[in-house]
Amino acid sequence: MHNNVDTLFANLWDNYLSVTPSAVKVHELLGSTQQDDVINDHIALRTFNHSKIGLEKLAAHFLAVGYKECGEYHFEAKKLYAKHFEHSDPTKPKVFISELLLEKCSEQLQSIINRMIDQIDPSVVENDNFLYSGTHWQVSHEEYKTLLTESEYAAWMAAWGFRANHFTVSINYLNKFETIESVNQALKDGGFALNTSGGEIKGSPEVLLEQSSTLADEFSVKFSDGEFAIPSCFYEFALRYPKADGELYTGFVAASADKIFESTNAR
Repeated sequence: MHNNVDTLFANLWDNYLSVTPSAVKVHELLGSTQQDDVINDHIALRTFNHSKIGLEKLAAHFLAVGYKECGEYHFEAKKLYAKHFEHSDPTKPKVFISELLLEKCSEQLQSIINRMIDQIDPSVVENDNFLYSGTHWQVSHEEYKTLLTESEYAAWMAAWGFRANHFTVSINYLNKFETIESVNQALKDGGFALNTSGGEIKGSPEVLLEQSSTLADEFSVKFSDGEFAIPSCFYEFALRYPKADGELYTGFVAASADKIFESTNAR
């Protein structure tokens, strides 16, 4: 496993950029072509609650570089469970890892996912590059479409595998923007479509966190039965508010995260 948190995030970022070319344009819009000038609030990763590749297997890579577990979240309708992790150095990005609760899904979905997981060599979860290693299975576009009818989350995982589902610009650290509204307007003026599920802005100052996100890029995937363009990854924007003690809130708001998941829905 990685012994360096910055190397891990640099690799996650490069992998994310490879299927999310719009991220570069986001940086240009927000006043910087340098990754370093845009502070990353958090990344999110997806998986399934299977013993081979469950949430804890992904979390181990972050715990190894100084992260600790901080909060847990339940998404009943989407059949998801999640935890978030923070580094001892507060300037390092937070990490949000979720997993699909397979036992709550249909037998058809479970059989497709279990067939995929059977193809994974158990040792790969220990590899340095596991968190940005993509897919370890063959899956057809037909199976992808079948999964999509029940769980967009499962379909996305089947197509993209292990990688950052999104990076997040911390609005708190931007020089040119102070409000989430101004960031959203700049994005729309720049030709970006925003995720409007639950409104363009999820959350509020009252819950100490406001979030918005672009809709995922369309990117080509090689399925076992051909190549198809489908939603890949997206960019999120977060503005955090201080708690009573003056420190910025560092957690997540389940009701808002629930809608952020929909940024990878087909347009």
